[in-house]
Amino acid sequence: MSLPRWTSETLVSLPRFGYYMGLPILYLASHDCAMPRKVVNRKELRAASEAAEKTPTKKAKTKKTAKKKSSSRQSRKQDASDVRLKAYWGVFNQSLKRVALFEYSQRKDADKKAAELSASGKSPHFVQPVKEVIDG
Repeated sequence: MSLPRWTSETLVSLPRFGYYMGLPILYLASHDCAMPRKVVNRKELRAASEAAEKTPTKKAKTKKTAKKKSSSRQSRKQDASDVRLKAYWGVFNQSLKRVALFEYSQRKDADKKAAELSASGKSPHFVQPVKEVIDG
């Protein structure tokens, strides 16, 4: 059994289906119109581009007369100084104001202080790590 040969005439004569808002639509061959294309001649286009390259432009003339400025952009470098930080536990209130500061090894004491302040006051308090710069 041989397969049918599809030509442009048979493709145009076949109905096509499409969907619009979920409903099937039948497009008939009489509605299909082939738009004529503009024939592109690549040899003519190449000849035109080569001719345009050969013609002198204003940019080429100004290049010869004006010297190009050297733009030396200096990059911003960060300071190489070592900044040392030390970690603490801070007790904060609801408006992020630090109420107390504890050493990093005293987490239990910081939690107790936050629980006491939360129980006695209206606003809740919480514990959060704080890093501060060490001088020296």
